[in-house]
Amino acid sequence: MLPPSFDWLKPIVKPLMRTFREVMGMSFFVNMLALVVPVFVLQVYDRVVFHAGIETLQGLVIGVLLVLVFDYSLRQARSKIMQRIALKIDVEVGRKLFKQFSAVPLQTLESRPAAYWQTLFRDVDTVRNTLSGGTAILLVDLPFVFLFLGLILMLALPIAWVFLIILPLFVFVAWRSGNVMGAANQAEKKTALSRDDLIAGVIAGRTTIKALAMDRTLEKTWEDRHADNIENSIIRGGKADAYTNLGMTLTLLTTISLTTVGAIAIINQELTMGALIATNMLSGRLLGPMNQLVGSWRAFSGFKQSVERLGALFELPIERQESEIKMERPQGFISLDKVTFQYSEDLAPVVDAVSFNLKPGALTALVGRNGSGKTTLIKLIQGLYIPQSGRVLLDKADIKQFTRYELASWIGYVPQECALLHGTVRENLIFSRPEATDEEIVEACKATGVHDTIIDLPDGYGSDIGEAGRRLSGGQKQRLTISRALLGNPPVLLLDEPSGSLDRQAEEELRDLLSKLAQDHTIILVTHSPILLSACANMIVMDQGRIALAGPTKDVLPKLAANAQAKKQAASSAKPQTAPEAGN
Repeated sequence: MLPPSFDWLKPIVKPLMRTFREVMGMSFFVNMLALVVPVFVLQVYDRVVFHAGIETLQGLVIGVLLVLVFDYSLRQARSKIMQRIALKIDVEVGRKLFKQFSAVPLQTLESRPAAYWQTLFRDVDTVRNTLSGGTAILLVDLPFVFLFLGLILMLALPIAWVFLIILPLFVFVAWRSGNVMGAANQAEKKTALSRDDLIAGVIAGRTTIKALAMDRTLEKTWEDRHADNIENSIIRGGKADAYTNLGMTLTLLTTISLTTVGAIAIINQELTMGALIATNMLSGRLLGPMNQLVGSWRAFSGFKQSVERLGALFELPIERQESEIKMERPQGFISLDKVTFQYSEDLAPVVDAVSFNLKPGALTALVGRNGSGKTTLIKLIQGLYIPQSGRVLLDKADIKQFTRYELASWIGYVPQECALLHGTVRENLIFSRPEATDEEIVEACKATGVHDTIIDLPDGYGSDIGEAGRRLSGGQKQRLTISRALLGNPPVLLLDEPSGSLDRQAEEELRDLLSKLAQDHTIILVTHSPILLSACANMIVMDQGRIALAGPTKDVLPKLAANAQAKKQAASSAKPQTAPEAGN
């Protein structure tokens, strides 16, 4: 009976059971044909050699050669079937994993390092290899151990008791190696995850690390984590070698025991020379799978851990996949009703009882000090985070009722960091809207002023922008990101510090663009740029997760300036005065 963590795998494996039965049938004939060679040796020693039966030898050789050709054909056919099984498992598990990974809420994705999620995608390879590789063939061949044991009992009963002692020892060693190696693999994987997480951060921030010469400090951290991983790897490797060598020693011990006991049986005329040689050959077929089991038990342990990790992912709650209601393109009315959000119960709320109403036709600035909750509030409006209390409404409808794809088509988003992927300009524009036409793409790029830059590239919209858009300047990447947000003309636009990579002229052009778009869009702009703030009709000031000030920009800005001046004067008056130094 499989544990509950394997439930997700059953629908994938069940359609393949007919194919597995075919593999089992082929394996039956392959193992039956494997008996031919020991029987051939037995007949040659007992009948041909002692009776000089050359004609008998010729017949035996021809028959064995025909069997070998048939055996090769069967093995090739079995290998091709296992390759098809591997392909189907790879496709099904990979598709299921990516779909689940994409549907998991953002807060869950952010709760674990990137290296952990990368490990899950490597687990797909482990599942595929176990169900369709050498380990699967081993499982199919294991039952035939009893077939070879039965034949040994028929051919050499006086020495068969040796196997009855050795086989339980092999099973115990295999079981014990699985338990020990499972714990060792887990410890090694934990340290490897920590090391890979550091490497991922170093690679992502390589420009900053190089510019600030941070490598000297990071080198020590890397060496410590790498040393921990190497230590665990050596421990795991030592244990693996110990059990593998023990299995080989048991195999050699079996051969020595068989030969010794068989020699005594031959002297006592209880066994023939051919039977002893055939038994030794059959022992290889019998002990081969058992010896492989010692090493493969580690693979079973790794397979179990991979299935459990994937099963834990598939049990996580996901975002809504079907809408409760069907709504046409909204007008863009945004309302927050006492929205509160905290990352965990033991932490203070990042957004605390925030309420406001916004309507189309105005550009609203969201300002505040670092850590005041601005970016978190933007993610709440998009539905990326679910508030602990309160509601986020779009045209008076709670956004919890809609799917991620609907919200993404209604709410355009420009992140603080330009998130571009390796590919062409066009591919980066249409990742979220693959159905977009060329006319819509060009219109969105013309609106941000990046169209002229794109057509000057060697391949225009088909130009490769490199990893994370490194072949583009900061301003070009920013405009491309804004163009992507405008694709499909969403009624709501959220921009998080969109002018961070723009010069003054580009910033003024962005201000004019946003002013034009604000005539029929709801635009929320997180910014500290005076140029962009001058175009904002409304302003919301955040402080420690709450709304400190809100209203028309012309009214809020003077109050904000007055508060800043008052705090500055209070800090100045609180500063201790230094007594003048006495002269000589």
